[in-house]
Amino acid sequence: MRVLIAHGASGKAASMQRHVDGFGERGIEASAIDLPLRKAEKAVPVYRERVEAATEPVSQLVIAGQSYGGRVASLLAAEAEPACAALICFSYPLHRPGHPDWEERSSHWPSIDVPVLLLSGESDPFARIDLLRKAIDERLP
Repeated sequence: MRVLIAHGASGKAASMQRHVDGFGERGIEASAIDLPLRKAEKAVPVYRERVEAATEPVSQLVIAGQSYGGRVASLLAAEAEPACAALICFSYPLHRPGHPDWEERSSHWPSIDVPVLLLSGESDPFARIDLLRKAIDERLP
């Protein structure tokens, strides 16, 4: 199994090295990828290209991302053609910075047909735990 991890909006692949190392320490191969910093929907093709370039079969590939990278990964996971075996999102961004109200950033979740692990702290200003719970209750019954 291999994990491909995408960075958040203020990072690059190098900023995900701690995650890559953490997976490696647990015997899981992982690598970080760079995404263009633009609207998440526009970055999905770049992530798809990285997935298609991977040597592992889809059944052995986990896609992941922190914040912006998690949103891009989730959009990829929601596509009709399976791109991965599972999805991991660190600090999923449920709203834009400075707009801490409910937004439709989880409307595609019902289309995700693989196991999902959402990891988020209680003090993340872009992934408020109450909004995350609401999104899960409404989108992933």
